[in-house]
Amino acid sequence: MNASDRTPADLLRSALAADPARPLVTFYDDATGERVELSVATFANWVAKTANLLQGELSAAPGDRLALLLPAHWQTAVWLLACSSVGVTAEVGGDPAGADVVVAGPDALEAGLACPGERIALSLAPLGRRFPAPPAGYADYAVEVPGQGDRFAPFVPVDPEAPALVVDGTERSGAQLVEQARVDAAALGLAPGSRVLSALGYEDWRGLSTGLYAPLAAGGSAVLCRRPDLLAAGALDRRMESERVTHSVL
Repeated sequence: MNASDRTPADLLRSALAADPARPLVTFYDDATGERVELSVATFANWVAKTANLLQGELSAAPGDRLALLLPAHWQTAVWLLACSSVGVTAEVGGDPAGADVVVAGPDALEAGLACPGERIALSLAPLGRRFPAPPAGYADYAVEVPGQGDRFAPFVPVDPEAPALVVDGTERSGAQLVEQARVDAAALGLAPGSRVLSALGYEDWRGLSTGLYAPLAAGGSAVLCRRPDLLAAGALDRRMESERVTHSVL
């Protein structure tokens, strides 16, 4: 990654320029058997579409706050980088009542209705499927995002010193987030090509860093595992071997 990168969106742009075909996020849901692998290029395309949805359809702007009520999931990672691209502050598990936008999964739809602004629902079903019908009070992400543009340009340049992420009660600017991700990557011994398997949630910084930001900062990739406790004995070890995992955080 480039030393000049100061926001997570900068890190993604550098990754795209360096090697767009390499894997960036691989996601397993062991409750459903789902496996999704996104290359840097595919992930960046999802981020661009989501950022266009956020900036255009939802009229979000730098300084706005988005309550992100989602578990560790590849679509959560997309939303985190889309917020960084627009300059919106992502509040992981944030209070919807104080947010300008809420993005909620199936388990948080009722809580998300407290948001007075725009509301987006994600089914989190395999293959990014839509809901049979949009939940009351929400737009369905899977319906809204496909028609968005594949390229994104912010209306206003993103300030690296502005708040970018709030998790576990701590607010970080884009620059602080990138710096901490680099520190974490060094502590884990990550290098370009490292592949990190994480079974941690996204509800705190450690889970977010090991499951997204540190691998991104190091030029590596993340293998997210949701509900690995459902695996048979030895299955996780076989997964690590098949996915060529170099580091694991369980």
